[in-house]
Amino acid sequence: MCGVAGAIFGSRTARFPVELMTRPLAHRGPDDSGRWEDVEAGIVLGHRRLAIVDLSPLGHQPMASDDGRWMIAFNGEIYNHRAIRAELDAAGHGAQWRGHSDTETLVAAIAAWGLEATLPRCVGMFAIALWDRRDRVLHLARDRFGEKPLYYGWVGGDFLFGSELKALRAHPRFANPVDRDALGAFAARTYVPAPRSIYRDIYKLEQGCILSVVPEAAGVAPGAPPAEGRSGGLTLTRYWSYRDVLAAGAADPIGTEEDAITALDDALGAAIAGQAMADVPVGAFLSGGIDSSSVVALYQRHSATPVRTFSIGFEEAGFNEAEYAKEVARHFGTIHNERYVSVAETRDVIPQLPAMYDEPFADSSQIPTHLVSRFAKEQVTVALSGDGGDELFAGYNRHFAAPQLWDRLSLLPRPLRAAASAPLSRLPPRLWNALPGNRPPHFGAKIQKALRVAGGARRFDDVYTSFLDEWSFEPSPVLGSRGAAGFDMDVFPGAPDALRMMYCDATSYLPDDILVKVDRAAMAVSLETRVPFLDHRVAAVAARIPLAMKIKDGRGKHVLRELLYRHAPRALFERPKAGFAIPIGSWLRGPLRPWAEELLAPARLAAEGYFDATAVQARWRDHLSGRRDATAALWAVLMFQAWHAEQETPAVIDWKQAS
Repeated sequence: MCGVAGAIFGSRTARFPVELMTRPLAHRGPDDSGRWEDVEAGIVLGHRRLAIVDLSPLGHQPMASDDGRWMIAFNGEIYNHRAIRAELDAAGHGAQWRGHSDTETLVAAIAAWGLEATLPRCVGMFAIALWDRRDRVLHLARDRFGEKPLYYGWVGGDFLFGSELKALRAHPRFANPVDRDALGAFAARTYVPAPRSIYRDIYKLEQGCILSVVPEAAGVAPGAPPAEGRSGGLTLTRYWSYRDVLAAGAADPIGTEEDAITALDDALGAAIAGQAMADVPVGAFLSGGIDSSSVVALYQRHSATPVRTFSIGFEEAGFNEAEYAKEVARHFGTIHNERYVSVAETRDVIPQLPAMYDEPFADSSQIPTHLVSRFAKEQVTVALSGDGGDELFAGYNRHFAAPQLWDRLSLLPRPLRAAASAPLSRLPPRLWNALPGNRPPHFGAKIQKALRVAGGARRFDDVYTSFLDEWSFEPSPVLGSRGAAGFDMDVFPGAPDALRMMYCDATSYLPDDILVKVDRAAMAVSLETRVPFLDHRVAAVAARIPLAMKIKDGRGKHVLRELLYRHAPRALFERPKAGFAIPIGSWLRGPLRPWAEELLAPARLAAEGYFDATAVQARWRDHLSGRRDATAALWAVLMFQAWHAEQETPAVIDWKQAS
């Protein structure tokens, strides 16, 4: 795992050393740094290295191909690079190997086959900057699901790229303003959806894409994210599409549940075996849920020694799953590492978040994710994660609850629905939480929100949007914003609503929230995370498994559960889905209230001019009174406010000391 950065200079007289961009990425690559520049072409590449495969200097980057045509700066892992190397050897392309790094294999493959022919052969996660010295073109490429980040954009007359925004912000002439449409989308979704970033003229390369840039395009920003095709010296190509994978899977479904379980076992097992290989210690996160437990089960099956697993526990009742993780670890015989963290330790992470995440990011599980990453880093350099299982196997409650809700709502005329739901939606969440039964965190808030949706929805897509939009059916609180754009739910004609939701989650929520959360939280302490569920071969098998084998008896991930039950007793996992949560909502009413009220002060909001102070204060009062749980909406505003303050007076954080 590493950090990449670089520039195509628009001017020969206003250049700067690339170390300005790579120095802020030192946490992504503490083991080595490198630079390469073609002065005549006006291109510079920079790299920070976290050594995982081939720890010797032979893995140093930027790295040139043997023929000298290609220069690469690469962040990620190519898990099948040995197989690719063998293929190159067989074809007579690999006779001059210097070391055994996957970077050397990757650049040799590109020299032999070209970039667009190489990427489909790669099993892995990556963000690539590749300079073609012959044709004078910069190619930026990102992996299929967007595990590794890559920003690019125009700053001060130059074209820049980097693994994190802080690399681009280090440009001596950086003055890009906040993109208010991006901020509006953030307020709604709690993350900034690609291809936009929080800054105008800076974008995220979307997953499965290649952006090719000629030097002549460096000086002038296009004013909007590049569209697929060629325009103004920019060419955007999509080399892999999850939509195509789902369509192919629907056309060739697996016939029986037994065959589905076997195919999934083979594909996921192969992915885990490949991702467990490294020249440094490897472990796994374990929450005790279906996804992480499945990864650990197959990892332990393939490992000749006990796997090292890591979990953290919390003091608050209802938010602690450490006991479940301990039981699962005991069953599989892992070397389990558990640490309970105090409320104070958890809250101490909050001041670090703006610098850690670089742009506003408001998934509050970022805090426990960072804490478990910090804990794991004490023993390992790589950790396997269970992320991606929800998106591929219908694991979110909305995947089955939203279609059921709409089936019932659509039978009633909208005015009748509005009249019936309005009074119930005003009942405070605590009353719903008091209903009998084992309720997950935020149950009451979700019921309250569903009732508000019932009155306003005109079609199913409104129901789905409401699950992901904290200001659904209300004006955006961001001044000057057009609000969040619609979701892409276009899979194929006749696709069931649950599958359309899963597709949308896998192409927006997964890369822009879940994977961002894990990448920044872990890389802040120089920990590499790997996600076996997002091996594209696993995704292809998952796409062939019919929806009826994923959603069964009113809950999701049926086929994944059945695979896990081959390795562990069903009783270990029969409990409501909880998620990796902390009680931010109650903290905002308690110990975090002074901090929140300072950031949400009406005079401050009015002076800064980003948020409608009246709308924000109304949410704040509702939350404090308990009339409405506005945790997610308020956390988004607070994370922007904290981020904005950090931009004005950047905090200097020693990540090693913080860990």
